[in-house]
Amino acid sequence: MLTLKTLTLKPKHLFIMISCYELIGLINGYYLKDCTIKGPLWSQTMKVLCYKQKLDAVPEAIPRRARALDISYNNISVINKKDLVQLFNLRNLNISNNLIKEVKDGAFRDLITLQEMNLSNNKITTITEGFFQNLFNLSVLRLDKNHITNIYSSAFDPLDNLEMLNLSGNYLQHVYKIQSVFQIPYLQELHIGQNGFSSFQTWQISNISLQLKALDLSYNPLQLFRITADVFPHLETLDLAFTNGTLKWDVEDKNYFRNVNRLNLSGIQMPFADMRILQTFNSTLVNLRLEHLGQQRVKAFTKEACRIHSLKTLRLEANNISSISEEELEGCTGLTVLDMANNILTNIGPMTFKSMSKLNTLSLFQNQLNCVPTAIRNMSTLEILDLSCNSISILTYSDFSSLTNLKKLHVYKNPLTSLEHTFQNLQKLMEVFISSCRLITLKGYFKTGLQNLEILDSSENKLNIIHAGDLESLQNLTELHLNDNQIRSIQEGAFRGLHNLRLLNLQSNQITKTSMRMSVFSGLPKLKVLKLNNNHISYLNQESLRQPPFTYLNSLHSLAIFSQRLGGMNNIPSNFFYGLTSLEVLWAGNLNINSLHFKTFTYTPKLWLLDLSKNDLTSINTDILLPIRKLYSLTLIKTRLQSLDFLIQANLTEIKFLLIRKNSIALINRTVIESLPKLLYLNLQGNEFSCDCDNAWFINWTVNNNNTQVSNADQFKCSYPSNLRGSRLIELDINSCTVDVGYFCFISTTCLVLLTLFSSFLYHTLKWQVVYAYYLYRAFVYDKKQQKNPKFQGFQYDAFISYNTQDELWVMRELLPQLEGEQGWRLCLHHRDFQPGKPIIDNIVDGIYSSRKTICVISHHYLESEWCSREIQVASFRLFDEKKDVLILVFLEDIPKHELSPYYRMRSIIKKKTYLSWPKPGEDTQVFWQKLKVALDAQKDLS
Repeated sequence: MLTLKTLTLKPKHLFIMISCYELIGLINGYYLKDCTIKGPLWSQTMKVLCYKQKLDAVPEAIPRRARALDISYNNISVINKKDLVQLFNLRNLNISNNLIKEVKDGAFRDLITLQEMNLSNNKITTITEGFFQNLFNLSVLRLDKNHITNIYSSAFDPLDNLEMLNLSGNYLQHVYKIQSVFQIPYLQELHIGQNGFSSFQTWQISNISLQLKALDLSYNPLQLFRITADVFPHLETLDLAFTNGTLKWDVEDKNYFRNVNRLNLSGIQMPFADMRILQTFNSTLVNLRLEHLGQQRVKAFTKEACRIHSLKTLRLEANNISSISEEELEGCTGLTVLDMANNILTNIGPMTFKSMSKLNTLSLFQNQLNCVPTAIRNMSTLEILDLSCNSISILTYSDFSSLTNLKKLHVYKNPLTSLEHTFQNLQKLMEVFISSCRLITLKGYFKTGLQNLEILDSSENKLNIIHAGDLESLQNLTELHLNDNQIRSIQEGAFRGLHNLRLLNLQSNQITKTSMRMSVFSGLPKLKVLKLNNNHISYLNQESLRQPPFTYLNSLHSLAIFSQRLGGMNNIPSNFFYGLTSLEVLWAGNLNINSLHFKTFTYTPKLWLLDLSKNDLTSINTDILLPIRKLYSLTLIKTRLQSLDFLIQANLTEIKFLLIRKNSIALINRTVIESLPKLLYLNLQGNEFSCDCDNAWFINWTVNNNNTQVSNADQFKCSYPSNLRGSRLIELDINSCTVDVGYFCFISTTCLVLLTLFSSFLYHTLKWQVVYAYYLYRAFVYDKKQQKNPKFQGFQYDAFISYNTQDELWVMRELLPQLEGEQGWRLCLHHRDFQPGKPIIDNIVDGIYSSRKTICVISHHYLESEWCSREIQVASFRLFDEKKDVLILVFLEDIPKHELSPYYRMRSIIKKKTYLSWPKPGEDTQVFWQKLKVALDAQKDLS
């Protein structure tokens, strides 16, 4: 999580710092084993990052358009000729911190546009002739901290444009071994420290003037430094720090170093008699470092240094200086910067800095001062003063009253308890750092003065309340850091007057919901960044608040409320973010919440970065995310998520970064990815993937898509099934899951065509046979059901009446009264006894099979009816199946045989069975009814 402890940047840089800087470089690429790709494949800035992956060799299939390749911190021991082929666009190569012992000649031959190469911290022993083949454009080369003992004379010949070379930390021993280095035509910066050189003499390296501007010889046991020719006319920086030999200085003409303006003599060992070394730079030296020399030696050097009129910056850090007087610095009249940090100063003479009329920066950081030295009281030129990490317990008005030009004051890590009137006259002060002291209040400290103060850091103190009006006069304040205190209460009006405040840091205090009143933040119209994380803010439920705390912060861009203490926030009220119409970044992780109200983000339509990590959100309602359609980055790490399906309908079409690490996701739905058309970076590490064909498409997409970088996809582990637990998802054999779509379509189409042709043939040639087979099958199934289920053993009706609706009048007036009324039979009539909602054919089958007999009332209308035809078919199927006389035919009218010929089923039944005819008008019907009763009463059919 990004935290800002002390900011010293201008307000215009604030938003860059609080945004998710880790994501800025993460843009679309594709999967490469053990590597992360930043930048699209066509980008001019595409980077391939493979560091810290325990690689034994250079990765294969590096994109040819890569501009930067980082394979540092691995176990690579050799660079072969084929490792880096065709990388014609590579500009930066980092192979540092490996185990490289050998680089094959021509290994870099294709890197014709390479500009920077880092081979430091390896085990290279020899630089051969073909080592740098074709590296014509290389400008920066690091070979430091290897085991180099030998360099071929022509090894650096291809490096025509090399400007910086670092060979420090090798075993070259003698300067003449690197004579070829000094022949590099445009070399400007050379580091050859820590190589065991005991002498440095110009006749060993060159007899012509060089272009070199910076030379580093530090950490060599130099005993002799001899310049006998004007080979360094352009040299500006010389580093002789920690040359631990008893150095003999032999420079025939001080004009040889006529342009040197920066000199480092820290830790140097040389006789006091040879301290005339500084006289060599008497007219040009501007910046001098004299660190780690010891008190006696540094004071001798300082006395010589103060005679150099051009000197502007003097650094005397870590010399165990306990006291210093005016005499020791009286010659340093031209100094603008004096750094005496990391000493043991307890006493500074009252007139020590009197002669330094141009001094604007003074650092007394980390000494043992118990009060502000009186020596600085009249230094009106001071602009930057650092008194941090001392033992100062009191600051008084007189300590800084004369420092009218002071702009930056650092007094942090002092046991201060009061600042009464300290800043009263510091009208130009812009930055004050009073963190890590013992302050318990700010009341009265900033009532007057400090109209130009922009940054106030009072973090890590013991403040427990911010009173109304404490900061009212700081009208130009842009940053206020009150983090890591004990603040419990913030009074109404505490931030009144801070009209220009951009950043307010209140993290790691004891603020509760009681202090989160709407009025507390009412005086901050330009606030951009608010940090309230690690406090004690908690709510019992999600109900709306009467006074939402951020109502007046309509300019706020970033809000941090993560990690509330004492059990977490528990709930986020539905209108908690009311007023934050400009909010773009929200850090809300680790709040111990398990759900969100659907209106939570209604008030933050511009939100583009949302972090809800480490909450118990096993599922998320899609409605919650609908109001934030501009969301650019979503982080849900360790939230126990089991599915990403909530993203499908969330309409997050602008999202580019999705971090879902360490959840319980087993399957990745294809629709989820398709619903995120602009997704550039996806991190799913630490989930419980299911290694089966349901994830085959995801593996294929991960490897082959060119738009989304799936971070560390080769590290995804299987959790299911049990026999694959611990194996890598990327190793799943997806070929077994692949279906040949073309072949499948061919087979399907062929089968469909054949089935259509076969069906047409059956319909035209065997129509009735097929229908018969269908009904016979239904009858068979029904009969088996009767045999197996006892409840079907009896008959519900005596007879099923099959008739056409045109003959319903005869059935109702003649048949029904006689059979049910007179004879007492139970009849099944379709208009009365069929079950509503049931398919007609099922009702017919059930009716016929639940009746002892089927009576078909035949007429011309009956023969023309489709359903009557089916009823008689089913009845005939039962007749054939049961071999019983279950069918009774009743003709209402005479129908000649030639009219029956089209009705094959009816004609075949008449040929085999006796039928009844309804008497003609005027004839007696008694015989008809008697015959019908006999037919119905035939008990032998029931056996």
